[in-house]
Amino acid sequence: MTQRAPLLVDLALQGGGSHGAFTWGVLDRLLEEDWLRFEAISGTSAGAMNAVVMVDGFAQGGAEGARAALTRFWRSVSKAAEMSPLRRGPVDVLLGRWTLDTSPAYVAMDVMTRLFSPYDMPFAGPNPLTDILAANVDFARLATAPIKLFITATNVRTGRGRVFRNHEISPDVLLASACLPTMFQAVEIDGDPYWDGGFAGNPTMTPLVQECVSDDTILVAINPVERPGTPRTARDIINRLNEVSFNAVLLKELQMIALLRQVADPGNVETAHWAKMRLHMIRSDLLIGLGSSSKVNAEWDFLTMLRDEGRRAAEDFMSARGSDLGQRSTLDIDQLLRKGV
Repeated sequence: MTQRAPLLVDLALQGGGSHGAFTWGVLDRLLEEDWLRFEAISGTSAGAMNAVVMVDGFAQGGAEGARAALTRFWRSVSKAAEMSPLRRGPVDVLLGRWTLDTSPAYVAMDVMTRLFSPYDMPFAGPNPLTDILAANVDFARLATAPIKLFITATNVRTGRGRVFRNHEISPDVLLASACLPTMFQAVEIDGDPYWDGGFAGNPTMTPLVQECVSDDTILVAINPVERPGTPRTARDIINRLNEVSFNAVLLKELQMIALLRQVADPGNVETAHWAKMRLHMIRSDLLIGLGSSSKVNAEWDFLTMLRDEGRRAAEDFMSARGSDLGQRSTLDIDQLLRKGV
C-alpha cells in the first residue's frame, strides 16, 4: 500500500440520537488511517458526544485509544437502556424492524410530550447521559487535548447558537447540546438556559474555517436533506419538520462557504483559506429508511448495526474518494447557490 503524506482534516458531526452510532462507525474507520491528522471536530448533540469521547480517548491513547473510548461509550449507552421501557414491540422484533412505533411505552411518551412540558412532570428522572459522561470522559483532559473541539448548544433566551471550545466543555455543555426541549428541561450554563444545538447549527461549520488551518472538512451526515414523497401521517410530518429545521442552518453555512469560496482571492493571505476550502461528505441511504422513533432505540444490536453501516460508508468513501482528500472537494456545495437555497 502506498504511504501518503500526513494530511490535516477537520470533522463535522451531526446529531440524531442513537443514529449517532453510525458516526461512531465512520470515526472508527477513519481512525485506522494513520496519514489523517485530525485538527478539529465540530459536533452537535450525538455528534458532540462522539466528538468529545473521541478527542478524550485520543488524548489518552492516540487513535487506538479513541476507538476504544468510542466503543466503551456506546456500550455504556446500551447498558443504561437495558432496563428502559423504550424497547421494540414484539411485532417489530419479529419482522426485524428497528422502529419503536408500536412500542406502548414509546407511544405513551410521544403523546405525553405533545400534551405536557418537562416542567409539568417533576417526577421525571435526570438525563441518563449524566452518569455515562461522568464515567467515560475526563473533562479536565479536554482542555489540553491535541484536537480542537467546537460544541454547539442553542441559547433559549437569544435563540442563537453558542459554540463551546475545549476549555469550556463540561457535562452540562454536552447535555445542553443534546437537550430536546420536549423531553428535558433546559440546561442552565452561565445563567442562561440552553436547548439542543441542532436548532442553531447541526453542526456549526464556521469555526472550522475561521479557527483552523486545515483545508479539508469531512461532514458526517445523519439527517437527510432530501426525502422522497410527501409525509402524510402526523408522526412523519413532525419528523420531516425536525429534519428540515435541523438542516436549515447547516445549509445556509454551506451556502455562505460556497459564496465566499467563489469570491475569495487565493493570493490574499486573509482570504486564501476560504478560497481553498474542500468539503466532503460521508452518508448512508440506510438512515433515510429508519423511522424517527428509532433515534431512541439503544439496543446493542441496533447500535452495532449502525456502527457497521458507518464503517462501510467510510470504507466506500475512502476507496472511491480518499485520493481526493487534500486535492479537491467531493461535495458540490456550489449547487446551493444555483438552487438558491
